[in-house]
Amino acid sequence: MPPTPPPAPRAPAALSRRSLLTAGTGALALGAAGCGASAGTAGREEIRFFQNKPEVIAYFGDLVARFNASQPEVLAVHDSSQTALVPQFVRGAPPDLAAWNYTLEVGNYVSTGVLTDLSDLPEAERVDPKYQVLVDQFATNEGETNVLPYSVASAGVIYNARLFEENGVAVPQTWSDLVAACETFRAAGVTPVYSTLQEVWTIQQGLFDYCTGSALDVAAFFADLRALGADAGPEEEVSFSNVFAEPVEKMLQLASYSNPDAASRAYADGNLAFGRGEAAMYLQGPWALGEIAKVDPDLPVGTFPLPMTEQPGEAAARVNLDLALWIPDASPHQDAARTFLQWLMRDEVIARYNADNLATSPLLGAAPLQDPRLVGLQPALDAGRIYQGANTYVPLTIPVGNYLQEAIRSGDGARLLRRIDEDWARLATRSAA
Repeated sequence: MPPTPPPAPRAPAALSRRSLLTAGTGALALGAAGCGASAGTAGREEIRFFQNKPEVIAYFGDLVARFNASQPEVLAVHDSSQTALVPQFVRGAPPDLAAWNYTLEVGNYVSTGVLTDLSDLPEAERVDPKYQVLVDQFATNEGETNVLPYSVASAGVIYNARLFEENGVAVPQTWSDLVAACETFRAAGVTPVYSTLQEVWTIQQGLFDYCTGSALDVAAFFADLRALGADAGPEEEVSFSNVFAEPVEKMLQLASYSNPDAASRAYADGNLAFGRGEAAMYLQGPWALGEIAKVDPDLPVGTFPLPMTEQPGEAAARVNLDLALWIPDASPHQDAARTFLQWLMRDEVIARYNADNLATSPLLGAAPLQDPRLVGLQPALDAGRIYQGANTYVPLTIPVGNYLQEAIRSGDGARLLRRIDEDWARLATRSAA
C-alpha cells in the first residue's frame, strides 16, 4: 500500500447502476462500446491493462512485455496513467483488465454489477478464503466473484531491534507490555514511537487503524453500522462513540509517546528519522521498509502486530488488498482479458511479484513471508488474525484524518468519535432519501 496516493484511498459514495448509466447518457450500456475485437499488432487482440501503483509501474511493464512475448494471440498494452476510474466507466470505455488497490471505490463497481463474474475460473478456487472475504467486506454481488485478490500487504509496528535489545525490551505481547516498553524507552531518552502527524493518512492507517483493528471486529462493526441505515447516530449502541471509545483512548495514550515535533513531521521525515535510529517504533507498513533501508541498510528491523488487550496472542495484523484483478462487463475483449489474468496468476508470476514487493500471495498454499523484517506478522496471518483498517470503510467525505489530528492535539477522543458518528448519520440519511 503505497504512501502516494494514501494506502487506502476511498470513494465518497456508492454509485448505483442507474447513476452510472445516467451520467453517461446511456454510454454505459454494457457491451455497447467498441463491439467486436480490435486487431492489435500482427493481428493480435489488443487489451488495455490498467495499473498505476506508482512504485511497481516498471515491474508490471516488464510483466506485460513477458506476457506479450509468451504467446501470439493477445497484445496487452500497459496503461499506467493517473486517469480516474469513474469517467472511464461513464464513457463506456473502462479498461479491459485492471490490477488495482481494492477499495470502497472498486467495491462500488461490485455492488452495482458492472464487473464480470470470474467464479468459473480455476484461479478463483485457488484464492485463500480468508483473503477473498476481504472483498465481500466492502461489497458483494450475490452468487458472483467479481474481484480476485492478487497481493496482500500486511502491516504492523516496525521496530528497531537494536534499541529493543540495548534497553532489555521484548516484543510486546499485551497492551501492558506495550505501555511498559514505551515507559522504558522514554526513561532511557529514546523516542518510543515516531509519529508523522502532518500527513493525515499516516495517522489513519497507523495509530487509528492499528489501535482499533486489534481491539475490535472491524468488519462486523461496519456491517452492523450499515444495517442501521438512517437510524445511525452517536446515541446508538452500534456507534463509533460507543464501540470505539476504549481503543481510541488507548490510541491517544500511545500517541503521547511520540516525538515532540510529531505535528510537523511528514512521512519522508519519519522514514529518515527511523532509519537513523531515532526511535524504537514506527507505525508504518512494508512500503516504508525500502525507504528506511536507503538510510541504513544494516539497521536491524522487525515488525509485530500491535497488541491492544491483556491476552497474549490476540494481536492482529492490518492487511489490505494492495492489488486485485477485475474485468468490466463493458470490455469487448473478455476472453483476451481472462487470458492475461490467468497468466498473471500463475504460481511463478504471482509468487515472485509478492516476494519482490514485500507482500503476501493470497493463494492457498502460498509461501509465508520470507523477509526477516516482516516475519513477525506471519503468526497472525496464519491464524487469520487480520483486519482491514477501520478508516478504509469510511467514505472520503468524512475527514477522519483531520479529526484525528485535532483529537491528538486536544486529547479529546469523545469529540472525535461523536463527529464521525454525526457525519456518518448525515450521509446515511442522505442516501436513504
